Amino acid sequence: AGVLAAHKITASSPDTDLPTVSGLRGSAVCSQPLQKMGVNFTVSNKDTVKSSDVLFLAVKPPIIPFILEEVGPDIEARHIVVSCAAGVTISSIEKKLSTFCPTPKVIRCMTNTPVIVREGATVYATGTHADVEDGKLLEQLMASVGFCTEVEEDLIDAVTGLSGSGPAYAFTALDALADGGVKMGLPRRLAVRLGAQALLGAAKMLLESEQHPGQLKDNVCSPGGATIHALHFLESGGFRSLLINAVEASCIRTRELQHLADQEKISPAAIKKTLLDKVKLESPSLSVASASKVSLFTSRSTSSKKN
Repeated sequence: AGVLAAHKITASSPDTDLPTVSGLRGSAVCSQPLQKMGVNFTVSNKDTVKSSDVLFLAVKPPIIPFILEEVGPDIEARHIVVSCAAGVTISSIEKKLSTFCPTPKVIRCMTNTPVIVREGATVYATGTHADVEDGKLLEQLMASVGFCTEVEEDLIDAVTGLSGSGPAYAFTALDALADGGVKMGLPRRLAVRLGAQALLGAAKMLLESEQHPGQLKDNVCSPGGATIHALHFLESGGFRSLLINAVEASCIRTRELQHLADQEKISPAAIKKTLLDKVKLESPSLSVASASKVSLFTSRSTSSKKN
C-alpha cells in the first residue's frame, strides 16, 4: 500500500515464471516473501471473491457467463467488478450480477500485453452503479503499468481494434522489418534489435514532442532520399489502408463476439479450447490483503469443468 514506488514493481507472468499454485506454495523462496506482504494463493474463484474488493475478470469472453454464474452469489455491494474481456458490455455483466446483487459496481476496461513491461495502454468505462471514486481507483491501479484514461463505453470496441490488438500489428511489422534487414545481410539478432529500437524510439519521440506523426515522418524524409522512396513503395502497396482495415476488422470481430456472448451461443468446443490452452499452466489467483484487495479470476469455473 504505497511502500514500493510503481516504477520498482515489475510485472511477471505466472504462466511462465511459476506455472502452478502448488509450485508457489512449495517454494519457500517465493511464497514466504509474498505471504509477509499479505498475498494468498488459491485456485478457487469463490475464495477469491470473498477475500477481495476489486475483482478482475481476466478471462476470454466466452468464459465470462460461466464465471459470473459461479461467483455471482458471493458478489456484494463492496465489490468492484472489472471486466477485461473484449466485447463484453457493462450492461450484460450488470444483468447477470443483478440476480445476486441489486446494485453491482461494474467497470469495463481494455488493456494490452505491454502492461507486462509497464508500458500498457488501458481505457475504462464505469457502469450504472460504479461511482467516480471506483473509476479513479482502477485508474490508479492501471497507471502503475502504463497509460490509463476513461472513455465512453461505445468507444472501447474501437480501442480494442487499435491498442488492444495493436501490439500484434507492431510485432508483425517488426518481424517483417527484421526479415528485410536479414535479406540485406544483417544478422537476425541485430536486425530484430535495430527494428525494435527504431519503433521504440519513434513512439517515444511522438509522445514527448506531441507533434503530428505526419510531421515527424516528413522530418525523416529528405528530397530524393532513401526514406521517401521506401515510403512510396509502402504507399503503393496500400500500407495505410491495410492498417486501417486491420483496426476495423478487429473492432467488428469484437462486436460479433459480444453478440454471441449475449445470445449465449458460444459452442462447448470453443469453451473447451479456451480451457485447454491454459490446462498445463493453472495460473493462480492472487488476493492481496490490503485496504483495496485486488484479485484475478482464473477460468476454472464449476460449469466449465464439465466440458
